[in-house]
Amino acid sequence: MLQPIIDPEVLLSHGATYKKVAKDEIIFMEGSHCCFYYQITSGEVRWVNINDEGKEFIQTILGEGESFGELPIFDDKPYAATAIANVDTTIIRLGKTAFLQLVRDNPDIHFKFSRLFTERLRFKFLLIKEIASQGPEHCIASLFNYFKQHQQFTCKKCNRVTLTRQQIADMTGLRVETVIRAIRNLHDQGKVLIEKGKVYC
Repeated sequence: MLQPIIDPEVLLSHGATYKKVAKDEIIFMEGSHCCFYYQITSGEVRWVNINDEGKEFIQTILGEGESFGELPIFDDKPYAATAIANVDTTIIRLGKTAFLQLVRDNPDIHFKFSRLFTERLRFKFLLIKEIASQGPEHCIASLFNYFKQHQQFTCKKCNRVTLTRQQIADMTGLRVETVIRAIRNLHDQGKVLIEKGKVYC
């Protein structure tokens, strides 16, 4: 579990409430108006863009302690992506006005969000660079290295990649068949280990 960016007790003291969402339930839609700050207390949420054919492009997958959907709070524009519960999930949410006042009153929290946005932007730069200028194997190897270094989507004890091949495809824009072939080639090169269908980096 990651250290929550804001202590839930602090959020509750400012009027936040808990909300349970079922697996595959939409929390908010791309293009809709922002009313709340959201933070995950248990479960997992994927943040996606969905094309006209219904295919998802995964922007990120977030777990316990992480926040999501903050951009419209700060720029007062619609949501840039859709948030969907990957599993049965409990979130804590605080109204936008109360959240902004909380941030104004606590510069340390504002700094945490500046750091969070910077980290997410760096990841997007990495992803765009790899997709635009490198082959699938190099792209996936770079992603695995990034995830391992930042303790994301990998088991801390055994370095097993927790993303499915379909999720990797949805995150990179590659075909799932291409991802499967690339991971197999990385295994053959000794860069990852495949054991009983699980991938270890």
